[in-house]
Amino acid sequence: MITRELLVAAALLTLNLGQGDQALSAPVDPWRSLSFLEGTWEARTQAGSAGAQVDGTYTFKLELKHHVLARHSAPAACKGPEAFNCEHSDLLYVYQDAVGQPLKAIYMDNEGHVIHYAVSTPNSTTAIFVSESSPSSPRFQLIYELKGAVMSGKFQMRMPGKADWKSYLEWSGTKK
Repeated sequence: MITRELLVAAALLTLNLGQGDQALSAPVDPWRSLSFLEGTWEARTQAGSAGAQVDGTYTFKLELKHHVLARHSAPAACKGPEAFNCEHSDLLYVYQDAVGQPLKAIYMDNEGHVIHYAVSTPNSTTAIFVSESSPSSPRFQLIYELKGAVMSGKFQMRMPGKADWKSYLEWSGTKK
């Protein structure tokens, strides 16, 4: 006859074995979902309210012993309205606060802007960066989507109290 103590001991043993299996399994690579971004990409603007025509490149590369995915951009040619900064330069760093935590990003540019993003990957060829919410400031969204050999990007804004995103700049290009 099976005693209650034997059943409890068997249940505890099963739980402990299951936890041991998880502890022995390899940690999930946090960069796997963003690996499609890696490399140097051409960027040619196509649309957006900025009204600028910008050609250049940007590179996504793992840095700091694979603790950060960094995007560096390099404009090559720029034509835009007087208010558009053709001397623009920026950095985007994707990071993880701790193992198992969601990816985050921070954007900084030479105009003094700093944007903190939450990062999501709804599928294996799309990355979406959405800024923190504030009732008095616009939200920002940065989207990268790989279709075939072409990477498309959008930098969008949503004003407080509005539901729709407006594209400020859209671009696309192939890997170099």
